[in-house]
Amino acid sequence: MIRNLIRYGYVPLMLLGINGVAVWLAARGASDLWLIALIGAAVACSFAAERLLPYRREWNTPLGDAGRDTIHAVVNETFVLASVAVIPALAALNPLPGWWPASAPFGVQVLLAVVIADFGITTVHLASHKIGWMWRLHAVHHSIKRFYGLNGLMKHPLHQALEMAGGVAPLIVLGMPVQVAGALAVCVAVQLLLQHANVDYRVGPLRTVLALNEGHRFHHLKWPVVGDVNFGLFTLAWDYVYRTHSFDPDRRFTSDDLGMAAEPDYPTSYLRQLAEPFVAHEI
Repeated sequence: MIRNLIRYGYVPLMLLGINGVAVWLAARGASDLWLIALIGAAVACSFAAERLLPYRREWNTPLGDAGRDTIHAVVNETFVLASVAVIPALAALNPLPGWWPASAPFGVQVLLAVVIADFGITTVHLASHKIGWMWRLHAVHHSIKRFYGLNGLMKHPLHQALEMAGGVAPLIVLGMPVQVAGALAVCVAVQLLLQHANVDYRVGPLRTVLALNEGHRFHHLKWPVVGDVNFGLFTLAWDYVYRTHSFDPDRRFTSDDLGMAAEPDYPTSYLRQLAEPFVAHEI
């Protein structure tokens, strides 16, 4: 009973429940502390679901990575929320007129922000696999040895900044209100948890539309042999456009499938991962 509830109810809880509360709070100008608490609740839901209905039970066992991944998550999510606070200042410097549809229902405004951010973040993500210096920053994210919720925020902070710029800069130019940005920050955090969760959930035909863990596991197949697929954050729309979508419903994954074939000894500590993109290697 509980397993089936998680299998079919976990994604609606996160997408509609957590995100819905975020939209409700942001529309009422709630303190950022409430949004932080909501992200904490989302992380707790993810961890609970991973233990009650894991895709692979062994992925729930830390491999000396739990502390490092927690630091990545805290640093990067703090950076996201702090960036929301400076949006009014950036908007004041915007020389273009505000084109944001401020009269639309708040939920519609958040959905519009998600759609625009999805294009920008997906495109930067794709570029990060094609451009050398961007890949060196992005490689941190692909060094994982197990696939679980906190992987989504296991990123070099400079790459996190690049993805944020790609997703948020167009929104700032359009004049996105700070309240919409706050709700968007929660939506991004929830999506990253869903994408990387070690949960054997089901979404039926929506797996061909939404960028969730069934498809995102293919993205983490050992790069550069494979893994240049399924770049989308919220949806797979741009993967269809870029012809980077891939899915095999019969494929199962283990830790041996994850990581980087060209860099099997990639550093594992937080500080060394921060420095690695700037370390010269012999060719």
